[in-house]
Amino acid sequence: MTTIHTTDFEHFSSVKLDLPTPPISQMQTFALACDIDADGSDEFILGGRQDAPLLVWYNRTGDDWQTYLIEDDPSVRIEAGGAFHDIDGDGYPDLVAGGDFKGDGLYWWKNPAPPYDRKRPWKRHVIKSGGGTQFHDQIFGDFDGDGKAELVFWNQGERMLFHAPIPSDPAREPWDYRAIFDDSGDHFKREGLAKGDIDGDGVDELLAGGLWFKYEGDGKFTPYAIDDTVFDPRILAADFNGDGRLEVVMLPADHTGRLKIYTCTGDPKDHSSWKSRELLDEDVDHGHSLQAADFNGNGHLDILCAEMRQWGPQDNNPNSSMWILYGDGKGNFKPVEIASGFGVHEAKVGNFAGNGKADIVTKPYIWQSNRIDLWINRH
Repeated sequence: MTTIHTTDFEHFSSVKLDLPTPPISQMQTFALACDIDADGSDEFILGGRQDAPLLVWYNRTGDDWQTYLIEDDPSVRIEAGGAFHDIDGDGYPDLVAGGDFKGDGLYWWKNPAPPYDRKRPWKRHVIKSGGGTQFHDQIFGDFDGDGKAELVFWNQGERMLFHAPIPSDPAREPWDYRAIFDDSGDHFKREGLAKGDIDGDGVDELLAGGLWFKYEGDGKFTPYAIDDTVFDPRILAADFNGDGRLEVVMLPADHTGRLKIYTCTGDPKDHSSWKSRELLDEDVDHGHSLQAADFNGNGHLDILCAEMRQWGPQDNNPNSSMWILYGDGKGNFKPVEIASGFGVHEAKVGNFAGNGKADIVTKPYIWQSNRIDLWINRH
């Protein structure tokens, strides 16, 4: 049974015919939110791993939403993750996404810019091909302090984390990239990416798989553990207590475990300096959604966390929950269950109503696919 427990968000759904039913496959792996057309409000992208189309985006005109094609080649099986960045410098965000456990390619798609043709796919370029399959998570950031953004991506089939500067001609295929971390010695595959200035030196550091990475120069990154025992974590970094230092939040995406916040009490390179605290008094089952935003407009960051309902042939988790943990700016949180019984995978936050508030887009992975749900902020 699906139940909404709040009036702080107005719920719209393709199930209620509020939005077009996603035309992608019934394994809905991918979701991102971004202002694709630079009109001041966010749109969202959905993707899947089976039948074409593989990627579509939803564009709002007035009170109606329409789907626009990005990728229709059925061989390009899309994995969870993805990132936006203006790769070619034309003022519009381009898209990066990678193949799943059967796909050995990482790609970027050029945003064609307005006016958009709903039926015409975006032009796709190769970043990496061959070698291992599965590219779960990508992120852009200036991790080497040179004033230019680079791409970092996991390649789970190779058990590697890669760093790739954007080429002067990004249409060149493939890009130059180098491995900066090898996790082949671990008994589980890592995923999860975030960024933030962990050591206070004014440069964003990379966070990946329960680790943070210090750039040492000459293309070298040194990993330091925050908590490297979290299986395939969702991860984010932000200053939740107002002390000027970043805290890290993690939970396992594809297992059962606790939602925890990690505070550094000393040298972040010293693993013993990181102290954890549980934010919910119950386990989170397949918590494949973790976002931070100021949902109630009080100037303090809150945390969105949501569980998957189905990840196999059965209804695995019929009591799945979606929470917002409302922060007080001092590191304390009040958990509120927003909905239950909804299958949520890769929920994203964006300004979909165009009023500056933090709204939420959710989708399932398998449960009741194909569907899409919008939660418009009424705080």
